[in-house]
Amino acid sequence: MAIGNLGSLITFETSDARILSPQNIKREVSSRWATHSRIGKKPLRQFLGADIEKVTFTIKLDARHGVRPRTTIDRIEQHVRSGTPESLIIGGKKVGSSKMTINSISETWDEVWNRGELVRASLDLTLEEYPS
Repeated sequence: MAIGNLGSLITFETSDARILSPQNIKREVSSRWATHSRIGKKPLRQFLGADIEKVTFTIKLDARHGVRPRTTIDRIEQHVRSGTPESLIIGGKKVGSSKMTINSISETWDEVWNRGELVRASLDLTLEEYPS
């Protein structure tokens, strides 16, 4: 069953043959403010506008669940280096107001077998809005 996707790069799904789902999704929506000093009074704040939205989440890559960890990591790393914006879709709905870029990934190689075969890994992805 499809959960969502990050453009054409990653399809999140759970089935008998494959499990690849985002975990611990965190979204940050904030605004920008300027602070102006005033003599004898508290500083005055001025609203400047919306700030860039940020999303972080973890994905577990496990060969025993139909995912090829090293291949998936290589594809995501290429995407980070290219800076291509993609829509993050979860449950059929876009997350955030526009496309996002993968700004960084942090890899943990949880299980490596004989001859260096990566069997299980965890990736923490950090995405930022790419306003048009």
